[in-house]
Amino acid sequence: MATLRRSLLRLRQTLMLSDTRSPVSLRSHVGSISRFYSGHGSVDVDLSDEESKRRLHNRLLYRSRQRGFLELDLVLGAWVEENIRAMDQLHIRALMDVLDLENPDLWKWLTGQEQPPEAVKINPVFCAIQSKVMSNLNSHAAPETRANPGQPWVRGWDDKKGVEGGPTYGNQ
Repeated sequence: MATLRRSLLRLRQTLMLSDTRSPVSLRSHVGSISRFYSGHGSVDVDLSDEESKRRLHNRLLYRSRQRGFLELDLVLGAWVEENIRAMDQLHIRALMDVLDLENPDLWKWLTGQEQPPEAVKINPVFCAIQSKVMSNLNSHAAPETRANPGQPWVRGWDDKKGVEGGPTYGNQ
């Protein structure tokens, strides 16, 4: 959350300093999710030759598989591996913006535990990944085994204790 606050403050400063800019030049600052989350701005996307395209694809595939959050490593890694070859420059930038998001927030947004911000909702790559995740959840997990939308999945240690028919001791 601290990163989000800093990024929003940076966005506010950018917008306040941009009185002389045209609305067209503001679009790159307002619509970029990566500027919200990464302090270094977005990386240039060079798809001019096969070697630079291969390097970029490998870098993005590595970033999607090695996030340090196992569930996201599996979900994002598989999705990027399936779709990276068919992406154009716009979708690659959108993927980079998704990869710049914080792990806990991204997981909650992808699984429907929380509603994503508007800037994330309009990202085409995020929407495609979220639809894949929700499709998998709906086909492999009964809705009654999941938390209600907007509620966290992790429950307390003794959440079933004292419930009629529940255990009298222990966690489950």
